[in-house]
Amino acid sequence: MDRRLEGLIAAPFTPMTSDGKVDVDRIGDLAEFLHRNGVKGAFVAGTTGESMSLTLDERLDVARRWVEAAPKDFSVLIHVGHTSIEVCKILAAQAQEIGAWGIGAMGPCFFRPRTLDDLIGFCAEIAAAAPALPFYYYHIPELTRVDFPMAEFLEAAPTRIPNLMGIKYTAADLVDFQLCRGVDGGRFNLLFGCDEILICGLALGARGAVGSTYNFAAPLYNKIIEAFDAGNVELARFLQQRSVKMVRALNRAGCSLCAAAKSVMKMVGLDCGPTRMPLRAITREQAEALQLELREIGFFETCSR
Repeated sequence: MDRRLEGLIAAPFTPMTSDGKVDVDRIGDLAEFLHRNGVKGAFVAGTTGESMSLTLDERLDVARRWVEAAPKDFSVLIHVGHTSIEVCKILAAQAQEIGAWGIGAMGPCFFRPRTLDDLIGFCAEIAAAAPALPFYYYHIPELTRVDFPMAEFLEAAPTRIPNLMGIKYTAADLVDFQLCRGVDGGRFNLLFGCDEILICGLALGARGAVGSTYNFAAPLYNKIIEAFDAGNVELARFLQQRSVKMVRALNRAGCSLCAAAKSVMKMVGLDCGPTRMPLRAITREQAEALQLELREIGFFETCSR
C-alpha cells in the first residue's frame, strides 16, 4: 500500500437531534460543506465524533452514511477503536465491506496495554479484520493514557501489521514526531493532529493533518499551508496566531470543547446538534459570548465559506 493522505482531514462531529439521538441524515450536508471548504477527507467517529459515547449500531450507521455521502475525491477513514477488541474488529470489517478509504484505532483506554508489544498485538488483530485497507494508529495519549514512543511503534509494528500506513499523531511531542518521520526512510504517512500548532508539524515535514477545527476553519488552515509552502513563514505564523486565539476562545467557553465547537458549526450555518452526556452542554449565554469573541478576532471573515 503506497497511498498517502495529504492536506486537511476533518475530524467531523456526529450530528445529533435536539434530544440526543444520532442524526445520520445530516451527514450528507456536512460532507458537502467540508468538501466545499477545501477539506480532503474525514476521520469519522473519533474523539470529536464522540465515538466512545455511541452504541455499536450507531457507529455502524454513521460509518455507512459517510461512505455513501462522500464525494468521489474525498477520503473517508473510519475510526474503529473501542475498549472491546471484538467490537473493533466488527467496525473494521464493516469499513472494508462498505468501501471506506482506511481505518484507524486508538489504544484501549480502560484496560490499557502494559507494553508496546501488547499495543502492537491489539492493533494487529484490528488491522487483520480489514486487510485491504490502510491502518493508522491513533495516538492521543492525553485521553487514552496509552503513551509509548511512536517511533518505536513504527519500527516494531510492520512485521505484525502489514497494512500499517502510519499514525494520526495527536500529541505535542515534536521530538517523537520528528523521529517518526525518519523511520524506514520516511515511508509512513504521519497525520499531524494538533490544530493550534499545525505550523510546527509542517516545519517537521507533515503533509497531512487531522483536526476538529477544520470543520469550520479549513480556509484559515489552508492559507497557513499555502503560505508555508510558498516560503512566507511570517504570514503562516500570523495566521497560526489567529488559530491559537480561536482555539483559546473555544477552550474558555465554559462548556466541553466539543459542545463549543458544535455551536460554532451552527454559527456558520450547519447545525450538528448537541453533544451527548457526560460532555457539558453549552448555554445560550456561553454561545453568545463565544460568538462575540470569535467576531472580535476576525474568525467569520477568514474561516468557513
